Amino acid sequence: MFAKCFDPTGARHGLPTYPWRCAPDGLATKRQLRARGLRPGGQSVAAQVLRPRYRRGPLVAYLYRVDRSKPVRPMTPSKWAALAKANEARRTCPACRLDAGYVIPTSLGMCVPCAYPEEQRAA
Repeated sequence: MFAKCFDPTGARHGLPTYPWRCAPDGLATKRQLRARGLRPGGQSVAAQVLRPRYRRGPLVAYLYRVDRSKPVRPMTPSKWAALAKANEARRTCPACRLDAGYVIPTSLGMCVPCAYPEEQRAA
């Protein structure tokens, strides 16, 4: 399994490929960049890591160069306002128009008291 995932030249996969948790220093995934306060910043994928799985295709994680990454853009007051408005819309029940106090499940499409009114009366 290790040999199938190790291709540092990129001859087999088209990109330099490393086994899971064996990427060289200086490369990071998007989540790892975000944890450091960085973003890819328009750069193309530099390499990939593969994690083989039985009975399915391998898991792929794309790697970016840390030295070419840019800092994360700061949140502006208008972005904060837009985020607050979006979260408020996710908490507002479309049936009763009240703030539920939690994010309404998409499976119900409305707050729990509106989705199950008979159970609320019994309680």
